Amino acid sequence: MDAPRSPIEEKEFEGPSVDSADLQERIAARRLRIKARVEAAKREAAEDDSKKKKSLDSSKEQTVSRKQVEQSRLRLAKLISDGSELVSNVKIAADSRTMTHVNEEDNKIRAKREKLEAEAKSASERFEEINGMWEVALAKKIPQELNIMLEEQRSACDAMVEEKDKLISEFQQELKVKDDLYIKDLRKQAEDIDLMITRMEEQIKNLTKAYGEELLQIEKSFVAERGDIMNAHTKNWEQLMTQRRDKEVEYMKAREKRVEDYEQQLQHLRVEDAEEYNMVKIKLETDVQVLEQQLQAMRATYQLNQEKLEYNFQVLKKRDEENTVTKSQQKRKITRLQDVLNNLRIKQSKQEKSFREENAQLTEDYKRLTEQFRELQRKSRHFQAIDAKKFREVWMMNEEKAKDLVKQVLDIDHAITEQQLGSEWMHPKVDFAIRGPVDTEEEYQGVSAAEFLAKAIAVENSDGRSTAQTEQNIDDKEVDITSEGKYSTHSGTQSNAPKRLSVKTIKRILEVLCDEAGFLVESKLKKLLAPLDKDERSLMQLDAIFNALGIDSENDIRKLADFFILESGDQLTTENVNRESPDEESEPRDQENETAQSDTNEDHSGELDKRKQSEIKLIHPNEVIKILRTFMEERRKPMKDQLKRHLFKLGTMPVRDASKDEEFWNYLAHIIPRERELQWNALQSGLEKYCEVLKSRETLLNDVDSLQVQNGELKGLLQQYMSSKVNQELEIPPTRVMQIDMAGELAS
Repeated sequence: MDAPRSPIEEKEFEGPSVDSADLQERIAARRLRIKARVEAAKREAAEDDSKKKKSLDSSKEQTVSRKQVEQSRLRLAKLISDGSELVSNVKIAADSRTMTHVNEEDNKIRAKREKLEAEAKSASERFEEINGMWEVALAKKIPQELNIMLEEQRSACDAMVEEKDKLISEFQQELKVKDDLYIKDLRKQAEDIDLMITRMEEQIKNLTKAYGEELLQIEKSFVAERGDIMNAHTKNWEQLMTQRRDKEVEYMKAREKRVEDYEQQLQHLRVEDAEEYNMVKIKLETDVQVLEQQLQAMRATYQLNQEKLEYNFQVLKKRDEENTVTKSQQKRKITRLQDVLNNLRIKQSKQEKSFREENAQLTEDYKRLTEQFRELQRKSRHFQAIDAKKFREVWMMNEEKAKDLVKQVLDIDHAITEQQLGSEWMHPKVDFAIRGPVDTEEEYQGVSAAEFLAKAIAVENSDGRSTAQTEQNIDDKEVDITSEGKYSTHSGTQSNAPKRLSVKTIKRILEVLCDEAGFLVESKLKKLLAPLDKDERSLMQLDAIFNALGIDSENDIRKLADFFILESGDQLTTENVNRESPDEESEPRDQENETAQSDTNEDHSGELDKRKQSEIKLIHPNEVIKILRTFMEERRKPMKDQLKRHLFKLGTMPVRDASKDEEFWNYLAHIIPRERELQWNALQSGLEKYCEVLKSRETLLNDVDSLQVQNGELKGLLQQYMSSKVNQELEIPPTRVMQIDMAGELAS
């Protein structure tokens, strides 16, 4: 049977409930519950204040029994509240766990819903992608390509089904976990109920015992109070009767005196009222005369104001006529000002023309200043490179010095551990080959475009084995070469990283680019390159083309090479054509161009297959100009904002990241752990104490040696004295006394 609810809990169950499935209803229920509790707390505080005031007012009159009753009531109330709190703590803890569990379940359900929605969205996108690939498959004419496409479709479908199965298995596993949690919750609820019953039984026993004790104390206090009250009332009765007789005599005398005083005051008031009445009458008559005079003056003022108003009306009428005339004059003035405005507009057009000419002159000045600023930037980069080199040298010197100090500390620790402590020394995991973060970020961005071109041109001239090894080394990892000859590898798994193409493929692309983009090379340079052989001439032409396009690294070359690859026949050709601006050609013409390009691409791919024996297809040479335009447009978009920020900066060298310097030096400084330093301190203090013990032992040994010398001398003197003839001449020699004393000591 449930326990009766308090008024606050009954209000909580009215209206919205905290157990509702609606979030807003639960929030409203919590707010109502908090509001009800605050109001109840205020009422209790007000009642406590009133009780305190009443208790303070009646504290003087409170008897021993009342005090005992109040103390018993407070003690029992506290005992009841503590017991109720002890019992209700179990329910509160269970409710808290339930609410926490509900909140966690809501979060998990929300996360599951989001996960299902994301998975459904990705599945629909993948399904649309698979359906879109069927159209491409239908366009295939060669059986081998169709077979490859079908295998790709099958792998995509298998991956999609595998993801669905994985999601189902996760939900099944979670369902098993929920069953186990439900069983645990049932066991916990049974334990809480048993605990609550135990506490309730204990509280009933405690309350029964407390009520009996308090009732006995109250009875004792009432009995003692009864005797005190009887004695006090008897004494008070006698005192009150004596006081009553004395007060009756005093009251009679005081009444006679008051009657005489009242008669004298009444006569005096009658005389004063008669005199005051006469004075008020005279004053009121004088005020009536004054008010009549003021009324006559007000009538005269009214007549004067009426005449003034008539005069002002005539003046305003005259001013209205004057304003009409002024209005007509202003209209004529506006017409005249309109003519002046037209003349000013003509002057404005002439000034704008002069300003445009001045702007052209300023533009030329700006270009000249820009060239000077670029020269200043070049000098700044030069000095920054020198400073960076000096910083690197100082860093390497300090790093080597620090590593030597660390090695010395490790050798000392090795000697202390094995020689002094007698334990096995474990070498810490220290790699002195690790270098500090002295390099800038740009030193890891890859080799330059010139170095990569030299590698690509050299591929054809090398033999088959070295060529395959070179391609494998370049394709497997990116090598960052610096002036010191060090290297570091990068995975290249960034989201915008270019595809890893073989050097032979890139060489084919560079040959097409060199043949089709020759217009970017100046005619004078072509004349100078004419006597050179083919490889050197191609290298110089490509260097000039890349300078014109703004390509200066291997990464940029590989990004450009991605635009020359046809991944899936006609599809990529169509995508490359669609990259152009839609304003250049209309849609029907695009379709005709796509058809023509697909035909030419098939012919050109066949020629390349015969000549290069390669499976990678390149775009048609006629599409090179469009590809270069598309590459420059995509390259220009992210560089606009960066160009605005860095245009007027002198320091264009890469900024070194100093955030990891402190971590590196701390790594070197904390190779020896704190525990080992504490062990050294303890060993030092122990050795110092051992040294003090050795010094004290040395002092004691010296004292022992001196005492031994003294004992030997004393033994010699004693032996000489005992063998002397004087002892034989005495009747009782000292030796005899010594023998008696020694015998007594032995007997005792």
